[in-house]
Formats: sequence, structure tokens, C-alpha cells
Amino acid sequence: MTSVNGQYLQGFVVPVGTANKDAYRDMAARAWPMFQEYGALSIVEAWGEDVPDGTVTDFRRAVQAQDDETVVFSWIVWPDRATCDAAGERMRTDERMKPDDPMPFDGKRMIYAGFAPIFQAGN
Repeated sequence: MTSVNGQYLQGFVVPVGTANKDAYRDMAARAWPMFQEYGALSIVEAWGEDVPDGTVTDFRRAVQAQDDETVVFSWIVWPDRATCDAAGERMRTDERMKPDDPMPFDGKRMIYAGFAPIFQAGN
């Protein structure tokens, strides 16, 4: 099956210390030019405002978020999976991907995956 517009999405859910909101946003802003260089079309970092507890599972439980953490939902749009995969390979060896400061989140609890869109409407 071919995805809508041939695009490919990477989605991420990550718990971020609520006090680290600005540091997380700054990190994302610094990373964007690199992702763009690798071929990304767009990136969205969304700070959780209405993340309800579910009956069986939910975003907070998925990443074991603590009371002092906020769930961030983000995605990167790539022109296709091949570009995404090639970017992943380049990132593993790119010195710019090594943080100068401690990361503002616990990467071990981040969940992520790649998706081929099958329906899209609107902008």
C-alpha cells in the first residue's frame, strides 16, 4: 500500500519534567535545522494540556510519567520512509546529535514509531 502523498511520519511520546518545558522547547528548536537538512518536511512538538487518565491505559502510563512531568506528543513529517531511514543512519554518527547539556527528559521512557499515512484531510 502506498501512503498518502508518499509521506512518512515518525511519532514520539515522551515524559518531560514540567520545569524543563523551556529547555525542551529550546532543544527542539536547535534540532530542527538538522532534521530539515536530513530531509524532514516539518516537525511538531506539542505540550500536553489535556492528557486524561484512561481506564486501561493512557499516554501518561505509556511513558510512566511522574506527577512532576508533562507528556509531550510530537511528530516529524518526512517525504518518504527512505528519507527517514537515511536520516536515522546519518544521525547516529552526526556529532551535532550529541547533547552539550543533559537532556531535558528521560529518553529511556520515550516511545516512538514510524507510520505510513492512509488518510489525510485538511491542511
